[in-house]
Amino acid sequence: MQHTWIILGATSSMARATARRLAKDGAVLLLCGRDMDDLSATASDCLARGAAKAEALRFDARDNATFAPIIDRARAEDGTLNCAVFVGSMPEQSAIDADPTLTDGVVQDSHIGPATFLSLLAPHLEERGQGTVVGVTSVAGDRGRIGNYVYGSAKAGFATYLSGLRNRLTRAGGHVVTVKPGFVDTAMTWGIEGMFLVASPDAVAKDILEAVHKKKNVIYTPFFWRYIMLIIRLIPEFIFKKLSI
Repeated sequence: MQHTWIILGATSSMARATARRLAKDGAVLLLCGRDMDDLSATASDCLARGAAKAEALRFDARDNATFAPIIDRARAEDGTLNCAVFVGSMPEQSAIDADPTLTDGVVQDSHIGPATFLSLLAPHLEERGQGTVVGVTSVAGDRGRIGNYVYGSAKAGFATYLSGLRNRLTRAGGHVVTVKPGFVDTAMTWGIEGMFLVASPDAVAKDILEAVHKKKNVIYTPFFWRYIMLIIRLIPEFIFKKLSI
């Protein structure tokens, strides 16, 4: 059966690595984002790797008018509709502290925009009785930390949304995978101090597609972040609020 994948935020390193793996399986790829030149280059690369189709489409999490054309294009394809969300933005917390209005963009990019898109897409997945949504959140959403609590709160909200969407789509034969990456070698993390155990985008893409195949609900990638974040969540608040982690 033909699989069509909408990939939101397809210019990210993790999204590009995932698209390349899907291309080898002959998927139809709708690569969505704001940098059309970058998306077109990725589309050409995916076609060369075996994608049945690969197209660049404009998506902006802050512009709802870009949502419907993508969904309409996906619906024109037969078979299974799927969507992978890699969208988000993470200004430095110090910049947000200096200009709190930056919060709006972080929440729109990392939660509200993707959630709105998926809410528009969900009825079509229900109609077909199948399909997978992959939502990339972050370990930053597991607990508010002084270094990135605005970004973390947006990703925590998106993770909660995905949990509810999973409950909804499961009843119609669909599935939702919540992905919580740790430190990944991407443009978003370049230059950040204190990073350790940094994963490659391709390793994360491999974990994502294995989780799709096995219909897992929530994964941490790399896997050991599950245990790191368990320890962080278990730190008592009276101690945690004094830590700079």
